[in-house]
Amino acid sequence: MSIQLRNTQSKYGLIAMLLHWGMAILIVGMFTLGTYMVELDYYHPWYKQAPDLHRSFGVIVAGLMIYRLGWRLSNVRPRALGEAWEHRIATWLHRLFYVLIAAIVVSGYLITTADGQPVSVFNWFKIPATISGFDNQEDIAGEIHEWLTTTLIVLVFLHALAALKHHFINRDYTLLRMLGKSDSPITAGQPDAPMTSQRTTRSNNTTTTTTKE
Repeated sequence: MSIQLRNTQSKYGLIAMLLHWGMAILIVGMFTLGTYMVELDYYHPWYKQAPDLHRSFGVIVAGLMIYRLGWRLSNVRPRALGEAWEHRIATWLHRLFYVLIAAIVVSGYLITTADGQPVSVFNWFKIPATISGFDNQEDIAGEIHEWLTTTLIVLVFLHALAALKHHFINRDYTLLRMLGKSDSPITAGQPDAPMTSQRTTRSNNTTTTTTKE
């Protein structure tokens, strides 16, 4: 099976898959780290290291989000599977993901720069504090950051449930396409066919060929 970099009408390309799963791992990992680090006391060895990693990976997520958006806009999108109402929900959910991630990055930046300190990224470079000094900036941005991240992780969970629903109930290729499998047996413009029907069709075709021989 050949792996293509760009998307096609029937499958996602390697770049889209890496961006999707990479950001998913980073977002879940950062939420876990953020939940863990707020409970640390001053003398814990990870008291300073955990926030530094959290901020650094946050900048990585921001960069990947921008790149992913550009890649998404410059690539063909595999045709949607499922009902029309599912397509609309999926479209708005993806848009909400981008908005939430952008707002989380901004609120995290405002937390870090509240006292005028720059954001250090793995000690490679620093992002200067351009917005700082507002009353209760760190507390307000922190509250917003917490609510936004909780909302995002809930939506990620629902997104995962929807993918599993497509796989186990609808039995279509929605999840498998993001794992590199093509739904090419379904041609564009035709009704969605479940995977079981496609397997049956292939089996029938094989039987017919064998009979002719």
